[in-house]
Amino acid sequence: MSEYERGFAAGYRAATSDDVRDITRDRGMAAPAPKAKKTRKVSAYSKRYGTEFRRIAPKHKTKSGAWKKDGFKRAQAAAHKATRKAMK
Repeated sequence: MSEYERGFAAGYRAATSDDVRDITRDRGMAAPAPKAKKTRKVSAYSKRYGTEFRRIAPKHKTKSGAWKKDGFKRAQAAAHKATRKAMK
């Protein structure tokens, strides 16, 4: 009797299980070592842009905290401009 015939839950478990054989272990080989994920080095521009954007953003928002019409686009442009000026 197949897993599916035993009911939906059993069939679903069988379909989504991770019962995949590791052929490296079957052949007596060593499993590959997992590579450590390299962290991204944050640039000075990116850090400064974030600071400028947080400083400028409230001027482009409404009292309720929502963005004004084209507010995000204008805040982003102003932040880039301020960053370029500050890092000059």
